[in-house]
Amino acid sequence: MALTDSPLGGTTASGLMDVDAVQSVLNRSRASVYRYANTTPNEANPPYDPKKLNAELRSSPQDVLLFHPNEVARFAKEVLRIKQVTIEVQEPRSDATQELLQAILAELQGIHQALKARS
Repeated sequence: MALTDSPLGGTTASGLMDVDAVQSVLNRSRASVYRYANTTPNEANPPYDPKKLNAELRSSPQDVLLFHPNEVARFAKEVLRIKQVTIEVQEPRSDATQELLQAILAELQGIHQALKARS
């Protein structure tokens, strides 16, 4: 089984996986992913449970469940007993914000080089 962290199919810009992405990589139903998840109705962040799929920290119980790919891999290996687990991290696709930030960075690096050359 390979866990692919990509911006397609339920991952966030920070590389976290939503329930749909976890469902896809574990090849389990959405309901079973919710059963695996370490959640309680009235508590946003229950204590770590090594027998459950532990979500990232949330500010309220109504926030969307997000999972780190390493946690999904750990759960697959240790709890579901899937023998071969691989995590493959892919670069997210570039969007307008990312392109703008890259252009700003290039401009700042050019300014830095120019100032460095003057002194």
